[in-house]
Order: sequence, then structure tokens, then C-alpha cells
Amino acid sequence: MPVPVPRQRAIPAAESGQAQAAFSPGAPSGAGSAPGAAAPADSATSRDAETHGTAARDAAAPGGTTPATPAATHLTLLVIEDDPAGSFRVPEMLDAAGRPIRIRSARNLTEAERLLTDDVHCILLDLALPAPGSRAAAGNDDELATLKHVLRLAPRHAVLALTASTDAERGAEAVRVGAQDYLFRDELDDRLLSRAIRYAVERKRSETAERRLTESRLRAQENARLERGLLPTPLLDGSPLRFAARYRPGRSRALLGGDFYDTVRTPDGTVHAMIGDVCGHGPDEAALGVELRIAWRALTFAGLCGDQLLSTLQRVLEHERENDEIFATLCTVDISPDGRRAGLCLAGHPSPLIARPGRPAELLPYENGGPALGLLPGARWPRMQVELGAAWSLMLYTDGLIEGHIGRGKERLGQDGMVDMVRRQLAEGLEGEELLQAAVNEVRELNGGELTDDVAVLLLDRAAGPGLRPA
Repeated sequence: MPVPVPRQRAIPAAESGQAQAAFSPGAPSGAGSAPGAAAPADSATSRDAETHGTAARDAAAPGGTTPATPAATHLTLLVIEDDPAGSFRVPEMLDAAGRPIRIRSARNLTEAERLLTDDVHCILLDLALPAPGSRAAAGNDDELATLKHVLRLAPRHAVLALTASTDAERGAEAVRVGAQDYLFRDELDDRLLSRAIRYAVERKRSETAERRLTESRLRAQENARLERGLLPTPLLDGSPLRFAARYRPGRSRALLGGDFYDTVRTPDGTVHAMIGDVCGHGPDEAALGVELRIAWRALTFAGLCGDQLLSTLQRVLEHERENDEIFATLCTVDISPDGRRAGLCLAGHPSPLIARPGRPAELLPYENGGPALGLLPGARWPRMQVELGAAWSLMLYTDGLIEGHIGRGKERLGQDGMVDMVRRQLAEGLEGEELLQAAVNEVRELNGGELTDDVAVLLLDRAAGPGLRPA
């Protein structure tokens, strides 16, 4: 049975012996000490703080969390100070809402670490406190070793440095190292300290938010540069064919998904085009798609084609995928140098659409396709010869273009619906980039919003005179 976690109460200063209602600047002080600083807490307060600290640590998630928002809870101050004379006392303070500021006190850093829980908002650290092991370490002259230790111990908490008024330079150096502010021991009063605590907490929250925002922006910029660098650059120098492509990843705020495509022209004048789809939509699938695209380009330039190329790509997939359930569909087209015929290989992928003058747009033959890559060891992918003609537009696409819904029902667009849509858009005079953009936009509108699957569309045109026109 779980043990109930006790709630920490607001500890009035007079009750705990840690604070006074107010103090006078003329009160006696020790060497380097100011009126109004905390004597060691009595045993009851220490037990209360220790019990609450242990419970809070047990309740906290691994790795810790950001200290609680001051607007939603009482402010809690952890004082780390060891005054042998007992003259340092923390005044009774109120937060901006008029609630008492809780006080915890620690005489050394070991005790402070035990009391430092996520409900502590601010730390008041005496810079004169020796750092761990400093007495034993001969020649240790780092005056801010204690502060640096606390900053490492509590990177998410606001820290106020406490020093003597004759040592302003040391206080300023403490702020440079990482403290939110510094205070003079002999100038403290309740209003000054409570205001400094609230300021330090808000400044720490602002610094944390700004740092996270900057980190988020840098990560986004790095990811965008990486993904843009991974998008293919078609290599068609010397070819009369026109190229266009559209890409829309299914992942929110991503530039790449599991779909991939590429187009290159080999030295013999043959134009090779490819489009594929790795099952899944995450960054791992996107990375695998990039690997397959790069492998396809390298193998194509090495002279591989058809079944030999796809068999090699399947081996690449089998070695690079995370588990045996990952597969990829693929469509490859190699267009002869004269542009009138092509070889087509389908590995579980939808057949391309072709539009020619005087004839309605239609799908290329797909009866002899092979399985998706990664499904069947030793599979074969026959290469089909296709007559293209003198002028044509060839559109390769992934299933994200045809699997969107039509309206609110379960009916999907499908290949037949896509063919009808493209025929109509061609009749409206659209071609190239405009045709692809119109197709992707209409599919999205029919779906009633963003598509959940990745969409890649690639278009190659060969015109024998004016632009291609449908029948």
C-alpha cells in the first residue's frame, strides 16, 4: 500500500526560527554578516523539510522537471549558508500574492542536495561557503567553486549569490558565471530579498524559455537543411525531356517522408526515372527511403537495370531495415535515347499514367509486376517494354495520391478516380508543375484536409512541337 505524501505547509519564520518579521539595519552582525540572516533551523523544521524533500524526490519523474510555476504555488527559498555566529537571519517575506515565502536552510552542500527538490524555486547561496573538498585540496583558489557546484547541481533553479558589500566584484563575477543576481549581506531587508527572489525566479524562467526556443529553432533549421540536402537533384543534362515533381510528407512539419524519387540520364542517353514508398511514415522510414534512392542512383550509373537492379536494391533493403516487416514498393522506368519507348519494372507499386495527344490518359500495363522489395527472397521483377510515341507525358506517383478519401465516407479516390481527375485537368490546359500542383491540391480537398500518407508525384514530358494536349 503506498504511503501518503505529506503536504508541506507554509512555515512562518517565527515558528521555524529561520526568519524574523523584520530586522533593523542597526542590529549586530558578525564578520562579513548582515542583520537578518538565518540561524540553523530547529529540529522540527529540519524534519519537515527533509520529509517533504524525500517525498518530492520520490514523486519526481526520472531526470527531474522544471520547478513549479510561481504563479500557481507558494515560492520556496533554499538558503545554503553556515554562519557559526548564528547572526544571519532570513526575514519573513511575502510573495507577490501576499503569501508567505517558504524557507528551507542547509548548512552545507550535502544537506542542500537532499533538500533541493522540484518545488524549490530559488537558492540563496553564501559565496563564503567552502566548496566540497576545498579544505582538503591544497591551493584551491577558485572563489566561485561553491557557486559552480550549485549551478551544476541545480541547473533549472534560480540562484542568488550572497556576498559582503565590500566584495561587489565577486558578486558581479557570480552573475557572469550563472547566478541570476547578487545581494550584500549587510543590506538585506524583507522587501529587498522578496523582490530579488521573485525577480530571480522570473529571470530564470525567461532564460530557460529563451534557451529552449533557441535550441528548438536551431534543431528545426538543422533538420530543414539536412532534409533539403537529401532531396534529389535530377540529372538530365542533354536530355530534351522536361521534368517536374511534387512532394508532400505525411508527417507534420517534416520535409521528407517514406516516399522517394529520382531521375538521371546515363552517358548512353537513356533517361532513368524511379519512384518508391517505404511502408511507414516516421523518420526511420524517411532515412531508409533516402538510402534506397542513393543506392538506385549509384547502381543505375553502374549500368544495372531491371531485375538485376531491383534484386540488388532488395539486398540493400534487407540489410538496412530495422526488422523483417519493413518493405518498399518501387517503380522504375528507363526511356530510350530517342524517347519513343521505355522499359517498365513494378515492385508492388502502382503503374504510371501516360497521356498522349489524341488519346485519353491511361495507366501503363501492370499485369506482369513483381512483389514489393523485402517481401519474398529470390523474387524476380520482369522488365516490360512500352511504346511511348513521339509526344507524351508520363506521371509516376506513390499511393498517397490515390488512397485519400472522397468526402466523409470510406470511399477512396483510387487509380480510376485519379485517371479521371488528370484527364479533366489536362483538358483544362494544365501541364508540368501546374498539373502536379493541381492534382495534389484536389486530392487534398477531396480528402477534406491534409493527407495522412506521404505523396510524391514525378512528371516527365516529351513534346513533338507545342505543348502536349489531350484528345
